[in-house]
Amino acid sequence: MKNTKLGNSDLEVSRICLGCMGFGNAATGQHSWTVDEDATREIIKHALDSGINFFDTAIAYQNGTSEEYLGRTLKAFAKRENVVVATKFLPRSQQEIADGVTGQEHIEKQLDLSLQHLGMDYVDLYIYHMWDYQTPLYDILDGMNRMVKAGKVRYIGIANCYAYQLAKANALAAKEGFAPFVSVQNHYNLLFREEEREMAKLCAEDNIAMTPYSALASGRLSRKPGETSKRLAEDSYAKLKYDGTAEADEKVILRVAELADKYGVTMTEISLAWLLNRVTAPVAGATKLHHIDGAVKAMELTLADEDIAYLEELYIPHNLVGVMAQNTRGGNKKEQVWMKNAPKGMQ
Repeated sequence: MKNTKLGNSDLEVSRICLGCMGFGNAATGQHSWTVDEDATREIIKHALDSGINFFDTAIAYQNGTSEEYLGRTLKAFAKRENVVVATKFLPRSQQEIADGVTGQEHIEKQLDLSLQHLGMDYVDLYIYHMWDYQTPLYDILDGMNRMVKAGKVRYIGIANCYAYQLAKANALAAKEGFAPFVSVQNHYNLLFREEEREMAKLCAEDNIAMTPYSALASGRLSRKPGETSKRLAEDSYAKLKYDGTAEADEKVILRVAELADKYGVTMTEISLAWLLNRVTAPVAGATKLHHIDGAVKAMELTLADEDIAYLEELYIPHNLVGVMAQNTRGGNKKEQVWMKNAPKGMQ
């Protein structure tokens, strides 16, 4: 496993980040396809043994149980200083806004709950999960900066934002002497390349690390059309992101399968090898041991220029989907209802 610096930080991270959304108690969370704690321990230990030291979770994943499983497993199998742990916080709930809870207070409350779940004194990277249009940007940056100063956070990152928002935020951070965002976690893979229009250019110029989620398009880039899995069958959020462009995307997926046969590797390796040429560390989820193996092997694969062009040739512009489709001023009504009714401790 190769390591690299995470943007303008001192964090030394593996080129593969293990996404932990697939870990957690399915009975209490939003997803039915997640794995239990025993399976989580086995997968994370295998990741550690394979050289992965970068782990990404969130307070929103399975009602905090993803954080709990990750924290207990890392405590059992790794020294705290040898791993890089990232987690994320949600926007203020409607109830918090009504009660006059400030952005600064909200961030500290969310972080303290995440640290409790993780069983840790600090996180290496604290990520602003989605843009909060009802909270001033100053309050968000000030709140995160206070957590850095308190020693509870080493660096901060952002997710699900537009390039202009990231540029605006870091300009304000520089003006006020706040900690800047050193990484961005947005939706980016062979099937969804809209990040190349502006975000990738901004990150290259300012040395901001790109750590995209959905690196394998929720499994679609690791299987031939028609092949299925529990997640493909049950993940309604992934269906929201990809079903609308399935016909166009299938043409790209078939080329991934074709090149996998040509190189004698898996589709996972082809898809991640392409992405590794463009970002710092893709967030790759795993619910089985072989998912780790495929991600690690992708590091060893170098695609020929003509094969990269072949993979990219059939891409067509995609509309924003999922969280980014909701990322408009005032927020999305369904999202606001979900936040209002979020489980205790997440509001």
